[in-house]
Amino acid sequence: MNPVLSSHELVPTQQQGGQSNTTHTVKTESQKEARALYQSAKTRLLDVNHWKDISGRQSAVFTLNDSHGHFVRRLAREGDLIRISIPGPDAADGQEYDWVKVERIFETTTHRNSSAYTGMRVRPVKAPEKMPAEVSHFFKNTATSSFIVEKRGKIVSAGVYGRNEQPNTTPRSFLGALRNVVVWLGALLGLSKVQWKSLVRGLLRE
Repeated sequence: MNPVLSSHELVPTQQQGGQSNTTHTVKTESQKEARALYQSAKTRLLDVNHWKDISGRQSAVFTLNDSHGHFVRRLAREGDLIRISIPGPDAADGQEYDWVKVERIFETTTHRNSSAYTGMRVRPVKAPEKMPAEVSHFFKNTATSSFIVEKRGKIVSAGVYGRNEQPNTTPRSFLGALRNVVVWLGALLGLSKVQWKSLVRGLLRE
């Protein structure tokens, strides 16, 4: 199922580097069941602090922070930061985490709720209060990840759409740049798809 949100530019045009599409779909027995599943999936999508809980033991740890980098217990909002702890070596700048910013959240529902969708797009950024302003992520800040849950009739789907994914080789340390290339290669080989597949299945768990 192609994401309707692309027409609203939630999923950017692919121009350079790698890209990925990871989706999962559930067909329910009734419109009522579809609406209930969509509402649950929508809440799970924005409840970033519990992504690991629904993705499984091998998942990265995602932590929601406000725009200043302070941990918050709530659903995601535009401008928030997400701290990511992935299995493996430390992040690009020698810190423990990678960071992304929630740059857009989009939600819409059609007449009589026959279709609805909610999406969130994130982009790599520097760690809060970090100087100099190097991106603290294994991808360059041209990369985006768009997370979408959608309902059409009795069908509910969830997807993660990565675009313009290139390794961040700007860290001053050789080991930092090398680490990012290694993680990027792992993403190309499908390791990140395993992560996102677990997430989209978890979003639609009944």
